[in-house]
Amino acid sequence: MSTTHRIHITGIDVTVPCGETQTVLDAVREAGYEMPFSCNAGVCASCKGRVVSGRISPGAVGDHTLSAEEIASGHVLFCQARPLSDITIEPRHIEKTDPAARRRLDAKVMRIDRLASDVVRLKLRFPAGEKVKFKAGQYLQVLLPDGQRRSFSMANPPHQNDGAELHIRLLEGGAFSRTLANDLKVGDVLRVEIPHGDFFIREEGAGAPIIMLASGTGFAPIKSMLEDGFRQGQMRDVTLYWGARTQKDLYLLDLPTSWASRPGFRFVPVLSDAAPDAGWTGRTGYVHQAVLEDHATLASHQVYACGAPAMVSAARADFIDQRGLSANAFFCDAFVVAAPQTAAAATA
Repeated sequence: MSTTHRIHITGIDVTVPCGETQTVLDAVREAGYEMPFSCNAGVCASCKGRVVSGRISPGAVGDHTLSAEEIASGHVLFCQARPLSDITIEPRHIEKTDPAARRRLDAKVMRIDRLASDVVRLKLRFPAGEKVKFKAGQYLQVLLPDGQRRSFSMANPPHQNDGAELHIRLLEGGAFSRTLANDLKVGDVLRVEIPHGDFFIREEGAGAPIIMLASGTGFAPIKSMLEDGFRQGQMRDVTLYWGARTQKDLYLLDLPTSWASRPGFRFVPVLSDAAPDAGWTGRTGYVHQAVLEDHATLASHQVYACGAPAMVSAARADFIDQRGLSANAFFCDAFVVAAPQTAAAATA
């Protein structure tokens, strides 16, 4: 016989049910409420919150995700924690989901461009007359025929809402990667669900300078955010750090380079594996280390980080511990590779 526990949410005075196999995050979202989250894998800490009362199983937690002090004060990652009794929680933020905001659409493939050896730009067009609302930085999900989903950030800004631009890294053995590389063609139709995600510019603390930190195709949502900000006359100082292995992996390098002429914007590309004979004269090393080198303090900044989980995790820990960044001023989207549903299934 299955056990259902109850989750009471402080602040909004709401109680929701949670099945024995559900995480706190899953139960709250299923009940129609949205809390911050990103990786859903215990890495990025976007879903961090406090358990005020009751017993929980904390689940897997990545290194440096929660401090000893936070654990002692009842903080958990809601994407991993499962109730062992009725509990009361205190999320950092929660709001009622707008049932009309998320939609499923048939999107037609308009263009497929190879931007790098392992990066494809996929341009989709929504049905005629369909204008989809989303925030710069959010992602869509491609619904696969076997019931699996693949999440991809939208690189286009929200005013370009008749379709979507996706930057997709091709992964060896990935089911969707194989389809994209070998089978998908212009004119094909993909079923998508849009929008998803809690990665977007926060207006609280307006005026605070912004650090944007991307690795690889983490540039996609950053591009959407920046182009939206440029269009709206964003007045805050913004520095974009984009990290990659080699110069070829900075697949749209001319674009952020052209933005550097804008007042208040600075672009810092960083290569971790620049060949000695490649002629690279820019920064080298790990991209988040470049931020540490350039800033003695981040106490007054907001940081938006997107890309590899290891980069996101290291940036969070070091920016907070070494540069005084407020934990509430770090926003991220960690690109966690989807786990296969069966032992024989491939990731994408």
